[in-house]
Amino acid sequence: MCIRDSPNMDEKGKMMNEAMIPRSFRLLLELEKGEKGIGDQSISYGLAKGDDNSFTNWNATIIGPPGTCFDMGIYMLTLRCGDNYPQEPPQVRFTSKINMTCVNQSNGVVEPSKFAMLKNWNPACNIEALLTGLRHEMTTPANKKLKQPPEGSQY
Repeated sequence: MCIRDSPNMDEKGKMMNEAMIPRSFRLLLELEKGEKGIGDQSISYGLAKGDDNSFTNWNATIIGPPGTCFDMGIYMLTLRCGDNYPQEPPQVRFTSKINMTCVNQSNGVVEPSKFAMLKNWNPACNIEALLTGLRHEMTTPANKKLKQPPEGSQY
């Protein structure tokens, strides 16, 4: 499910026979892809503030998958890519109230211990793959029929 940024990149996110891509360059590539809307049209992402030269704080949206209790719902999230991203996963939090087994119901945080993609983070993964993974999680038997909070509710 993770996307390598280059055909010359290994599963650890390092260039084969070369040094690791700098964090800021990696995040700039992810931002450009997110702004162009290339890829899965049911997710979107970009910087929370356009002048964030550190590429740390991001906003994202997931449109709920059809045939689930999330069907056509619009779910807002925040992501924080720390100094060690992509070697460490971003912190992810839903700002829209959502009922999922991997989301802390008091604050919207996606709990790494309950979401395999964060628990077993691979530096070859990126923001797009993470959001796609969360959308896929909505379709699992454990989540797809859970009663949801009223539309528009926020944490």
